[in-house]
Amino acid sequence: MGLNPEYDLIYIICDYYVAGKLPKNNYGVDWRKSSGLEDGSKLKDVKGGLIGGYYDSGENTKFHFPMAYAMTMLSWSVIEYPHKFKAINEYDHVLDLIKWGTDYLLLTFNSSATTIDKVYSQVGGAQPNSTVASDMTCWQRPEDMNYERPVQTNYAGPDLGGEMAAALAAASIVFQDNKIYSKKLRKGAETIFKFARDTGKRAPYSRGNAYISPYYNSTGYFDEFMWGATWLYYATGNNTYISLATNPTLSKNAKAFQVNTNTSYLSWDNKLPAAMLLLTRFRMLLNPGFPYEQTLSQYHNVTGLNMCSYLRHFQVYNWTTGGLIALNNGGPKPLQYVVNAAFLANLFADYMNVTGVPGWKCGPVFFLASELRKFATSQMDYILGNNPQQMSYVVGYGDKYPTHVHHRGASIPKSTRKFSCNEGNKYRDTKNPNPNTIFGAMVGGPDKFDKFRDDRLQSRFTEPTLAGNAGLVAALVSLTATAGPGVDRNLMFSGVPPLYIPSPPPPAPWKP
Repeated sequence: MGLNPEYDLIYIICDYYVAGKLPKNNYGVDWRKSSGLEDGSKLKDVKGGLIGGYYDSGENTKFHFPMAYAMTMLSWSVIEYPHKFKAINEYDHVLDLIKWGTDYLLLTFNSSATTIDKVYSQVGGAQPNSTVASDMTCWQRPEDMNYERPVQTNYAGPDLGGEMAAALAAASIVFQDNKIYSKKLRKGAETIFKFARDTGKRAPYSRGNAYISPYYNSTGYFDEFMWGATWLYYATGNNTYISLATNPTLSKNAKAFQVNTNTSYLSWDNKLPAAMLLLTRFRMLLNPGFPYEQTLSQYHNVTGLNMCSYLRHFQVYNWTTGGLIALNNGGPKPLQYVVNAAFLANLFADYMNVTGVPGWKCGPVFFLASELRKFATSQMDYILGNNPQQMSYVVGYGDKYPTHVHHRGASIPKSTRKFSCNEGNKYRDTKNPNPNTIFGAMVGGPDKFDKFRDDRLQSRFTEPTLAGNAGLVAALVSLTATAGPGVDRNLMFSGVPPLYIPSPPPPAPWKP
């Protein structure tokens, strides 16, 4: 399995981040072993502990906020393009990986209850500048960890709860043929969303928590309200959720725009552009009309402007000399934002095509939908090697790619013996390439001058993330030509009831 310029085959990086008792064969990743088998074992209310889920980036920490986001993105890509995943023989694989994540998320709160008062938000990690043995201070394979792994508990978490609701609701659509599991996911999604919406618990999940805020700090939660409510509507058909997502008074959507001053690029911290695109899909494909039309048309307009911002013609963003859009203003790890933009752009183009709309307007200028595909393709081509470094930023693809990836498991040799906390440092600091190739991992990426340092200690360049690689999978599958172009029109709306009740048929003529 590998990647090619037509984007036909996709590695899914979750395989390298699996925590807990590894699945059989772990899809051929033989240098990983079971790990984290004592996670959450001291919790009295979680039978069996918090075993499973995924580690993130180069660390051995389970960050539940970006993990949930990654599961939402994978589910979204499957809902839109199930035919493409099937055509490239990755459908069962991606479903296994989504379920591995959602099974774990269901453990992090009492998903069988109607009302909850807490959720577990992270396992492992450490406070900054701590010298205690931890995921941050020890360079060890996950299976070698023997230090305390603290569990973070949140009694308020509108952003975390909103994202988890989105992940579980989206996955319930993916698994709708498994009626029992799909129902369990919907139930969990509604429970955690109710927790997120609790007016007495409105504070970002990361606020004041030194184990979380330095790494995955959330800047707001109204975007997660829109995001979670939209997915819940698609999963349940409950009009309460679509009203929440489209009613400015109920959802305080205006605050989502105030907090997220940049509405056009999607990230684990900013779901606003994705939520608006999902709701634009609702307008374009189902045209629900009153009472949603006014707000939906506004989201549609802003989505169009977002797409305009991706075109180099308007110079909304800076671009590198080599042709990469700088969505995070030249900051570290830019590729995670670029793949998300490529996915959104190609989705919008597919929505236009499936509804017979040839393009959209940016002010007085009309652009064909094909311009968005050109943008998405150019960015993915850059990532796969068409750049000044002539380097693929997806490990294992092409003749030249990063070999010093900032990833603990990949950098330490496969061995039956355990390596201590201090022993790992020599593998972190060596100039030798990683002994294990983390195939399919998209690293952080180059700087704003198209320069890249293949240095394990330079995490801004060489660290892959779970969320970033979920976006990579979504972008690649959207662009693959296998199974033909276009989205699945109906799967997204399979839980949505008919918008209008048809008039009953006229009675049959009376016959004596």
